[in-house]
Amino acid sequence: MITPNVDVEKISIISTDRGNDICQTITMPRLNLPSYNVRIKKEGGRLLILDPIRKKYVTLTPEEWVRQHIINYLVTEKKYPASLISVETKLKYACLDKRSDLLVCNRNGQPLMLIESKAPDVTINEKVFDQISIYNLIVQAPYIMASNGVQHYCLIAATEHFPARFINEIPDYGELKNQLL
Repeated sequence: MITPNVDVEKISIISTDRGNDICQTITMPRLNLPSYNVRIKKEGGRLLILDPIRKKYVTLTPEEWVRQHIINYLVTEKKYPASLISVETKLKYACLDKRSDLLVCNRNGQPLMLIESKAPDVTINEKVFDQISIYNLIVQAPYIMASNGVQHYCLIAATEHFPARFINEIPDYGELKNQLL
């Protein structure tokens, strides 16, 4: 639910019904990420957004809106190869099936960054960091990130010898992969 005090972005969607084009405008929360030309369509009463990583349309939710903007930002601004980003990677923790939102690996398949995306109205708090830290026990990525599209937190993950520490900005892919050399 978008409230009036939230900054929004208006998006026009053109769909076809029985050969007739129908134009509809929707509003989505404006994010603290660069805008890009999203591909959205309406199908069976649902709005779908194109996920370029999975190469398919997925249900447009506020969390998916954030995830797709993060993907776009990483690929276009930070030069992360799209082929090295995985979406909703399956994880097993304490006999429970979990899924990470985004996982960035190097060309050898080693995890570099684990990313948790939340809807814009979800506060990034200790609970979110607990969730991503548990996932990172399995993944072992040297970087973790949590974002609701408005606030972004990037950390160098804790190791046996050092506690986790926040960093000021999301590293470019070159910086990220050089950390493992």
